[in-house]
Amino acid sequence: MKIMHSAIALGVLSLSLAAAPLSVSAAPTHNAVGGQTVVALADSFVAALKGLGVAPGSIGPGRLEERHGTVFAIFPITTGAVDLGAVKGEIDHTGGLSLTAGSTRVDLTDFDIDLYTTGSPVLTGLVTAGGNFVGRIPLFDLSLASATVADREDVLKVGDVVLTLDPAAATALSGVFGTTIPAGLSIGTAAVRAVLEPDRRW
Repeated sequence: MKIMHSAIALGVLSLSLAAAPLSVSAAPTHNAVGGQTVVALADSFVAALKGLGVAPGSIGPGRLEERHGTVFAIFPITTGAVDLGAVKGEIDHTGGLSLTAGSTRVDLTDFDIDLYTTGSPVLTGLVTAGGNFVGRIPLFDLSLASATVADREDVLKVGDVVLTLDPAAATALSGVFGTTIPAGLSIGTAAVRAVLEPDRRW
Protein backbone atom coordinates (compact mmCIF):
# COMPACT_ATOMS: atom_id res chain seq x y z
CA MET A 1 0.00 0.00 0.00
CA LYS A 2 1.32 3.39 -0.93
CA ILE A 3 0.30 6.32 1.23
CA MET A 4 0.02 9.62 -0.61
CA HIS A 5 -0.09 12.48 1.83
CA SER A 6 -0.90 15.00 -0.86
CA ALA A 7 -3.96 13.15 -2.12
CA ILE A 8 -7.30 12.14 -0.84
CA ALA A 9 -8.55 8.77 -0.28
CA LEU A 10 -12.18 8.63 -0.86
CA GLY A 11 -11.89 9.45 -4.45
CA VAL A 12 -12.89 7.15 -6.54
CA LEU A 13 -14.31 6.33 -8.56
CA SER A 14 -16.68 5.47 -10.72
CA LEU A 15 -19.00 5.12 -13.75
CA SER A 16 -22.06 6.93 -15.03
CA LEU A 17 -23.93 4.63 -17.27
CA ALA A 18 -27.05 6.64 -16.64
CA ALA A 19 -25.73 9.13 -19.14
CA ALA A 20 -26.14 6.52 -21.86
CA PRO A 21 -29.54 7.74 -23.11
CA LEU A 22 -27.93 11.03 -24.15
CA SER A 23 -26.11 9.45 -27.08
CA VAL A 24 -26.49 5.67 -27.08
CA SER A 25 -29.39 3.98 -28.85
CA ALA A 26 -31.25 0.97 -27.52
CA ALA A 27 -29.15 -2.17 -27.30
CA PRO A 28 -29.22 -5.55 -25.51
CA THR A 29 -27.47 -6.12 -22.24
CA HIS A 30 -23.71 -6.72 -22.40
CA ASN A 31 -21.30 -8.16 -19.88
CA ALA A 32 -18.52 -5.88 -18.70
CA VAL A 33 -15.28 -7.86 -18.68
CA GLY A 34 -12.59 -5.27 -18.02
CA GLY A 35 -11.51 -1.66 -18.20
CA GLN A 36 -11.05 0.89 -15.45
CA THR A 37 -12.57 3.87 -13.71
CA VAL A 38 -10.40 6.94 -13.13
CA VAL A 39 -11.36 9.74 -10.75
CA ALA A 40 -9.64 13.12 -10.82
CA LEU A 41 -9.90 14.17 -7.19
CA ALA A 42 -11.15 17.67 -6.45
CA ASP A 43 -8.55 20.02 -4.95
CA SER A 44 -11.08 21.02 -2.29
CA PHE A 45 -11.47 17.40 -1.24
CA VAL A 46 -7.72 16.87 -1.05
CA ALA A 47 -7.38 20.03 1.04
CA ALA A 48 -10.26 19.00 3.34
CA LEU A 49 -8.69 15.65 4.18
CA LYS A 50 -5.28 17.18 4.61
CA GLY A 51 -6.76 19.69 7.05
CA LEU A 52 -8.24 16.82 9.07
CA GLY A 53 -4.90 15.04 9.18
CA VAL A 54 -6.24 12.13 7.13
CA ALA A 55 -3.77 10.42 4.80
CA PRO A 56 -5.10 8.45 1.84
CA GLY A 57 -3.58 5.28 0.48
CA SER A 58 -4.30 2.74 -2.22
CA ILE A 59 -5.34 -0.88 -1.76
CA GLY A 60 -4.15 -2.92 -4.71
CA PRO A 61 -4.79 -3.32 -7.49
CA GLY A 62 -6.33 0.14 -7.09
CA ARG A 63 -3.81 2.94 -7.13
CA LEU A 64 -3.31 6.67 -6.62
CA GLU A 65 -1.26 8.75 -9.03
CA GLU A 66 -0.37 12.43 -9.09
CA ARG A 67 -0.03 14.09 -12.49
CA HIS A 68 0.65 17.77 -13.02
CA GLY A 69 -0.69 18.65 -9.58
CA THR A 70 -3.89 16.56 -9.83
CA VAL A 71 -4.40 13.32 -7.89
CA PHE A 72 -6.10 10.44 -9.69
CA ALA A 73 -7.68 7.35 -8.13
CA ILE A 74 -7.71 4.40 -10.53
CA PHE A 75 -9.68 1.16 -10.11
CA PRO A 76 -9.86 -1.86 -12.46
CA ILE A 77 -13.29 -3.05 -13.60
CA THR A 78 -13.84 -6.78 -13.02
CA THR A 79 -17.40 -7.70 -13.99
CA GLY A 80 -20.83 -6.21 -14.56
CA ALA A 81 -23.85 -6.02 -16.84
CA VAL A 82 -24.85 -3.01 -18.89
CA ASP A 83 -28.16 -2.52 -20.71
CA LEU A 84 -27.55 0.55 -22.84
CA GLY A 85 -31.12 0.75 -24.08
CA ALA A 86 -33.01 0.48 -20.78
CA VAL A 87 -30.31 2.32 -18.86
CA LYS A 88 -29.74 -0.38 -16.29
CA GLY A 89 -26.44 -1.66 -15.08
CA GLU A 90 -24.01 -2.67 -12.42
CA ILE A 91 -20.24 -2.29 -12.70
CA ASP A 92 -17.92 -3.96 -10.19
CA HIS A 93 -14.36 -2.92 -9.36
CA THR A 94 -11.44 -4.41 -7.48
CA GLY A 95 -8.99 -2.69 -5.16
CA GLY A 96 -9.79 0.25 -2.94
CA LEU A 97 -8.65 3.13 -0.80
CA SER A 98 -7.57 3.58 2.79
CA LEU A 99 -8.02 6.62 5.04
CA THR A 100 -5.65 6.87 7.99
CA ALA A 101 -5.49 9.39 10.82
CA GLY A 102 -3.13 8.38 13.63
CA SER A 103 -4.11 4.89 14.72
CA THR A 104 -7.52 5.10 13.03
CA ARG A 105 -7.85 3.51 9.61
CA VAL A 106 -10.83 3.03 7.31
CA ASP A 107 -10.68 0.80 4.22
CA LEU A 108 -13.05 1.32 1.29
CA THR A 109 -12.96 -1.56 -1.19
CA ASP A 110 -14.83 -3.43 -3.93
CA PHE A 111 -16.59 -0.44 -5.43
CA ASP A 112 -19.87 -1.14 -7.19
CA ILE A 113 -21.70 1.32 -9.43
CA ASP A 114 -25.44 0.70 -9.17
CA LEU A 115 -27.55 2.02 -12.01
CA TYR A 116 -31.22 1.17 -12.21
CA THR A 117 -34.29 2.71 -13.78
CA THR A 118 -35.48 3.97 -10.39
CA GLY A 119 -33.54 6.01 -7.89
CA SER A 120 -30.30 7.90 -8.45
CA PRO A 121 -26.99 6.42 -9.60
CA VAL A 122 -24.69 5.70 -6.68
CA LEU A 123 -21.32 4.11 -6.01
CA THR A 124 -21.23 1.74 -3.04
CA GLY A 125 -18.30 0.07 -1.33
CA LEU A 126 -17.34 -2.32 1.45
CA VAL A 127 -16.25 -0.42 4.56
CA THR A 128 -13.90 -1.72 7.25
CA ALA A 129 -13.07 0.54 10.21
CA GLY A 130 -10.34 -0.33 12.72
CA GLY A 131 -10.23 -3.86 11.35
CA ASN A 132 -13.97 -4.36 11.94
CA PHE A 133 -16.22 -4.97 8.95
CA VAL A 134 -19.00 -2.36 8.77
CA GLY A 135 -20.80 -3.43 5.60
CA ARG A 136 -21.57 -2.19 2.12
CA ILE A 137 -22.84 1.39 2.13
CA PRO A 138 -23.41 4.17 -0.42
CA LEU A 139 -20.21 6.20 -0.75
CA PHE A 140 -20.64 8.62 -3.62
CA ASP A 141 -23.64 10.06 -5.41
CA LEU A 142 -23.19 10.40 -9.18
CA SER A 143 -24.32 13.45 -11.17
CA LEU A 144 -24.70 12.94 -14.91
CA ALA A 145 -25.71 16.46 -15.88
CA SER A 146 -22.48 17.06 -17.82
CA ALA A 147 -21.65 13.45 -18.67
CA THR A 148 -20.40 12.42 -22.10
CA VAL A 149 -20.88 8.95 -23.62
CA ALA A 150 -19.21 7.05 -26.46
CA ASP A 151 -20.05 3.44 -27.31
CA ARG A 152 -18.13 1.78 -30.12
CA GLU A 153 -15.99 -1.27 -30.80
CA ASP A 154 -17.30 -2.98 -27.66
CA VAL A 155 -15.95 -0.26 -25.38
CA LEU A 156 -18.19 2.05 -23.40
CA LYS A 157 -16.60 5.36 -22.41
CA VAL A 158 -18.32 7.71 -19.99
CA GLY A 159 -16.70 10.97 -18.94
CA ASP A 160 -17.33 14.01 -16.76
CA VAL A 161 -19.29 12.19 -14.07
CA VAL A 162 -19.38 14.36 -10.94
CA LEU A 163 -18.99 12.59 -7.58
CA THR A 164 -20.19 13.94 -4.24
CA LEU A 165 -20.12 12.37 -0.79
CA ASP A 166 -23.27 10.41 0.02
CA PRO A 167 -24.99 11.20 3.35
CA ALA A 168 -24.46 7.63 4.59
CA ALA A 169 -20.72 7.85 3.97
CA ALA A 170 -20.53 11.33 5.52
CA THR A 171 -22.19 10.06 8.70
CA ALA A 172 -19.98 6.97 8.92
CA LEU A 173 -16.71 8.82 8.34
CA SER A 174 -17.63 11.65 10.70
CA GLY A 175 -18.26 9.10 13.44
CA VAL A 176 -15.02 7.21 12.86
CA PHE A 177 -12.77 10.27 12.71
CA GLY A 178 -14.60 12.25 15.38
CA THR A 179 -15.27 15.30 13.22
CA THR A 180 -17.88 16.65 10.82
CA ILE A 181 -17.50 15.69 7.19
CA PRO A 182 -20.43 17.20 5.26
CA ALA A 183 -22.65 15.27 2.87
CA GLY A 184 -22.47 16.60 -0.64
CA LEU A 185 -18.76 17.32 -0.38
CA SER A 186 -17.22 17.42 -3.87
CA ILE A 187 -15.06 14.34 -4.43
CA GLY A 188 -14.03 14.76 -8.05
CA THR A 189 -14.84 13.87 -11.64
CA ALA A 190 -14.83 10.33 -12.99
CA ALA A 191 -14.14 8.78 -16.37
CA VAL A 192 -15.03 5.16 -17.11
CA ARG A 193 -13.74 2.88 -19.82
CA ALA A 194 -15.66 -0.41 -19.68
CA VAL A 195 -14.76 -3.24 -22.06
CA LEU A 196 -17.94 -5.06 -23.11
CA GLU A 197 -18.33 -8.65 -24.24
CA PRO A 198 -20.87 -8.52 -27.12
CA ASP A 199 -21.29 -12.25 -27.61
CA ARG A 200 -22.59 -12.95 -24.10
CA ARG A 201 -25.87 -11.18 -23.52
CA TRP A 202 -28.27 -11.58 -20.62
